[in-house]
Amino acid sequence: MKKWLRQVLVAVSIAVVAFVVIQLIPYRVTNPAVGAEPKWDSPRTRQLAVAACFDCHSNETHTTWWEDVAPLSWWITKHVKDGRASLNFQEWGPGHGGSGDAVETVVNGSMPPSYYTWLGMHSNAKLTPAEQRELAAGLKKTLGSGGG
Repeated sequence: MKKWLRQVLVAVSIAVVAFVVIQLIPYRVTNPAVGAEPKWDSPRTRQLAVAACFDCHSNETHTTWWEDVAPLSWWITKHVKDGRASLNFQEWGPGHGGSGDAVETVVNGSMPPSYYTWLGMHSNAKLTPAEQRELAAGLKKTLGSGGG
């Protein structure tokens, strides 16, 4: 066997073994118990929030099989942890602030992030401009005074 072919086979073998081994690192999205939600102004606002926000901003994150494959799962898990830390609709209670950031991110289109709806994946989260306005208005009513 030629030397360069042997080197390629060794490199591919090492890459495959490394890929398999990193799957054993248990850093995946987990869903803690659901706590209290804010008092939604309407079922429609909650429906839009569930579609566009809950996968990162609730305790009911749904992942597809390929989002559970490392190293992508590590990135998804960190993203969800950061999202829950900034706003978790299912750990609502006294002391939560108003709706400012949540409304602003929906209005300016930075939430949900474009990579989340890329290639039609999670397409239910991709809101039309009218739905964005509707969600922003509903969030302002729902969260405006700290969740009612």
